[in-house]
Amino acid sequence: MTNEPAGPITYASAGVDVEAGDRAVELMKESVRRATRPEVLGGLGGFAGMFDASAIARMTRPVLATSTDGVGTKVAIAQALDKHDTIGFDLVGMVVDDIVVCGAEPLFMTDYIATGKVVPERIAAIVGGIAQACEEAGVALVGGETAEHPGLLEPDEYDVAGAATGVVEHADVLGPQRVRDGDVVVALASSGLHSNGYSLVRRVIASAAWQLDRHVDEFGRTLGEELLEPTRIYTKPLLSLIQDTGVEVHALSHVTGGGLAANLARVLPPGMMARVDRSTWAPPAVFEMIQALGRVPRADLERTLNQGVGFVAVLPQPHADRAIELSKLSGIQAWRIGEVMAEAGATLDPAAELVRGAKGVDGGAVQVVGQHPKT
Repeated sequence: MTNEPAGPITYASAGVDVEAGDRAVELMKESVRRATRPEVLGGLGGFAGMFDASAIARMTRPVLATSTDGVGTKVAIAQALDKHDTIGFDLVGMVVDDIVVCGAEPLFMTDYIATGKVVPERIAAIVGGIAQACEEAGVALVGGETAEHPGLLEPDEYDVAGAATGVVEHADVLGPQRVRDGDVVVALASSGLHSNGYSLVRRVIASAAWQLDRHVDEFGRTLGEELLEPTRIYTKPLLSLIQDTGVEVHALSHVTGGGLAANLARVLPPGMMARVDRSTWAPPAVFEMIQALGRVPRADLERTLNQGVGFVAVLPQPHADRAIELSKLSGIQAWRIGEVMAEAGATLDPAAELVRGAKGVDGGAVQVVGQHPKT
């Protein structure tokens, strides 16, 4: 025998507020309108985003590239600080910059937000950040979804994910097939932690009993502000670099989960190795702080965090200076970080780990040597 409910059960009494979702859409409309391209068809609210592919049809052999990602536990920092307008930059950067790695231009993106309770202003802030980042990257935000999951997520909890699509001519695809013995590796600076390794970071902070409102002199701001620094978006600077007639880019690597060595190894062909020299840069203070506070072994730190390098480009040695100059003109510090050589006959540092292709890729190898300069 079942108990009769005290009154009628509605969707709202079950924890889902449809009207709140509608209010959130109204609040985000203006920001989404700015994140567009001429090829976008239709407006906000359709069942599917539409994109005019006529230009693709005129390409010789168009190759579509797609990527999907989230921002991991960095959302916990945003939720703790009740600041939600920057997490969109992390999402867009993690998604669209993966597409640029193969030389493709990202065209459009969709997002997904799951939350315990739809608070229209919070959802609008998240989507506003996504739209602003898409506008910066030159990518159209053609659709998205917000889902309310009461009972699965707490009212103030949420997670974000996104997917994007781009296109590149088959003849212009970048990757291991272009890399040659004697190429150099150019690093492009990160804006900070970006969006990887926050489970380690949060564990270290909790263990040290540091609060997010703690002012840290080395950062010139609070700990929370440093940890919430948005991921740098490299899309337009890298596309300009690829298209420059004075630069022949062979491969690009987005330094995300796995760290510098593992991600660089993914874009090297088997039989090739890169030697990366730590002495060419000093990681920003936030990385030193995490290592010191948690006594994190260097190997673990380098496998988890970007250490101040957000992207690397592999290109012929004569083109390195031009690539560095163009990056700096785009506001991104860049420098030579290493060189590529045939692994056979290369002199290896017996004290340094040789990292091979990661994430299922049968790629090349990377050895990180030397010591960072003292700051």
